[in-house]
Amino acid sequence: MTQLENDKLIACVDKMPAFPRSVQQVVYLTSDLNASAKEIVRVIENDPIMTLKILKAINSAFYGLPNKITSVQRAVVHLGLNTIKNLALGVAAMGMLKTQNKANFDTSLFLLHSLTTAAMSKKLAEQIGLSQTECSDSFVGGLLHDFGKVVFAEFMADEFKLALEKSKLIQSPLHEAEVEFIGINHAQVGRMLAERWGLSEQLIDLIAHHHDPAGNQSALSDCVFVANQLSKHLCFGDGGNPVVELLSDNAAERFGLSIEPTPALTMAPLIENLGDLDAIKSEAQSFIHL
Repeated sequence: MTQLENDKLIACVDKMPAFPRSVQQVVYLTSDLNASAKEIVRVIENDPIMTLKILKAINSAFYGLPNKITSVQRAVVHLGLNTIKNLALGVAAMGMLKTQNKANFDTSLFLLHSLTTAAMSKKLAEQIGLSQTECSDSFVGGLLHDFGKVVFAEFMADEFKLALEKSKLIQSPLHEAEVEFIGINHAQVGRMLAERWGLSEQLIDLIAHHHDPAGNQSALSDCVFVANQLSKHLCFGDGGNPVVELLSDNAAERFGLSIEPTPALTMAPLIENLGDLDAIKSEAQSFIHL
């Protein structure tokens, strides 16, 4: 990539909307062990639009709570701070997506892929015994791992359209076609976007290496990578990449899997252990249509 192209890309990332200040503060406070729940609730309640959207999401079929929740404070009691952070990020991320773009990139299917990857990533993190904070980060990493594609669809539509078409035509990884037509892939742009949004170093690194497990061999990275492959294999939405990638030896070992000739065979025992994954898809669809 030339310096001119790099400067253009930086300018495109800078044009992407930032998270609302309230969401940025929630992310910051939930990462501070000394922050109180009262502080976090106050930040959310000072943003009436965010409060309304979070309460609407909580009272939807996505959570299926028996009684209606009418305040953010009650939501924290019932669902916990990390879930509220995830909701704030999810609502903010959904608000950034435009329904139409010149690349013909389907943002509704993209969002379904992102949400199901997030939910399954969190489920995998819980399964291997990660901490509550790590499980929450696993959700956020799954939700935002592909958001570099949104930059391409919005500001480099012609090049991205060519990458999408070639990837689909020859069934090759989309991130490789992106390098051919744009000079950089969505994971690298996702890193730039995550830095602009002020996410943690751990999440920035995870997003940057979600197609390169060897570049980040953490348990969190493995959860997002495997969840991403599961979402593609099960056709939960569409992130534009038709290829289900092979699991690394490290990831397979972490989840107690043996490497088989195809990703589908490798992941079959995991899919069986995770339970009703169709419910995750249905819940994500209900969340999208709030």
